[in-house]
Amino acid sequence: MAVQLTALDVMRAGPVIPVIVLHDVATAVPVAKALVAGGVRMLEVTLRTPQALACIEAIARDVPDAVVGAGTIRSAADAKAAAAAGARFGVSPGFTDSVAHACRDAQLPLLPGVATSSEVMQAREAGFEQMKFFPAMQAGGVAMLKAWQGPFFDVQFCPTGGVTPGNAAQFLALSNVVCVGGSWLVPTDAVAQKDWARITTLAWDTASLKP
Repeated sequence: MAVQLTALDVMRAGPVIPVIVLHDVATAVPVAKALVAGGVRMLEVTLRTPQALACIEAIARDVPDAVVGAGTIRSAADAKAAAAAGARFGVSPGFTDSVAHACRDAQLPLLPGVATSSEVMQAREAGFEQMKFFPAMQAGGVAMLKAWQGPFFDVQFCPTGGVTPGNAAQFLALSNVVCVGGSWLVPTDAVAQKDWARITTLAWDTASLKP
């Protein structure tokens, strides 16, 4: 039986949570193994493709060293389906009470997405202390997170959206940022070319980002 995670466990596993879009189940396990080989175990597979749930199921079954989660959870049905497929955490682009309740019912730790102060307050009122700041760059970037350090001193963030190897360290240097989410670890062309070694190298490179 897998140990029950908390959202903070998910965030503390490494400086970067890879945001993974998979179109083919056949690539799911090799991608996951490549990331794990590079020291990245916490994997967010987004529910943006018809094959996403099958990919989560394959990784959960065949890559025991990976901790696979579901991203782009937008409804209670998404949460239930993700948990049934073997996801061990959830990430949503926004916050709704129904998604929050469904994730709790499924024992799926959730990083709810927030982009404004009101959304942070709503999520905090619902009991969340760890949140995804999304879309990070479009919603104010580092400056916004700095502004939130005062009023939301008890909230920790995972900025995602426009985060790159070039700016990730600026986010990670903030006291209210535990990790970042990034899609650069799994480039589309690397998956198409089955260049798993490149994905492993990109995963290893994330270790140098944490101040």
